[in-house]
Amino acid sequence: MLSPSPSPLLAIDGLQAWYGESHVLHGATFEVLSGEVVTLLGRNGAGKTTTLKSIMGIVGQRAGSVRYDGREIIAFSSDRIARLGIALCPEERGIFSSLNVEENLLLPPKVLPGGLDRERIFELFPNLKERLSSQGTKLSGGEQQMLAIARILRTGARLLLLDEPTEGLAPVIIQQIGKTIGLLKQQGFTILLVEQNFRFASTLADRYYVMEHGRIIDRFANAELEANLGKIHEYLGV
Repeated sequence: MLSPSPSPLLAIDGLQAWYGESHVLHGATFEVLSGEVVTLLGRNGAGKTTTLKSIMGIVGQRAGSVRYDGREIIAFSSDRIARLGIALCPEERGIFSSLNVEENLLLPPKVLPGGLDRERIFELFPNLKERLSSQGTKLSGGEQQMLAIARILRTGARLLLLDEPTEGLAPVIIQQIGKTIGLLKQQGFTILLVEQNFRFASTLADRYYVMEHGRIIDRFANAELEANLGKIHEYLGV
């Protein structure tokens, strides 16, 4: 007899989303198990970022089902969703340019116990410790990305939504971000990753979902990666 599969930490079913009159998501359905790194793949405009924003409740309108830890949250406000332990690190990073690194780091409130303290964050991102008094405008793109991730790690969130964390970064910084995500996975964080850099994602993800026109059109596990490379290249146009 097969043992039952574990219940997903995040279960998306028939998710739809609109920005005004623009209908972006058309019934996306997928799930993320606790402790997994799951990657959403797809071309620009496929709906990946909108999916993350819909999970957080920061789109104009959404419908369908978003269940977190067995609880339906589709009707929750974004601040209530954040307090459940879900955090979004946006593609634009959202660093406050008028604040220094320390002020940016301390700005978000702790929503749950278990957030990383400063020393643990500096172990992950030693660059930030050296730049504590530097203003946001003085940081490199890589340092801004490190700060954006570090900021949500303080909150106690256990489900991290990372939107294009390697966008525009140098290879050595991409390698450091990848190492950090791997360490977070080892520590029990669950990560939903939107990433155009498939080579980067393939070193981290347990499973992949492919989006096209606001729907999930394919899915496969990391063990199936090599057998699906042809399809992936076709989906992504690479």
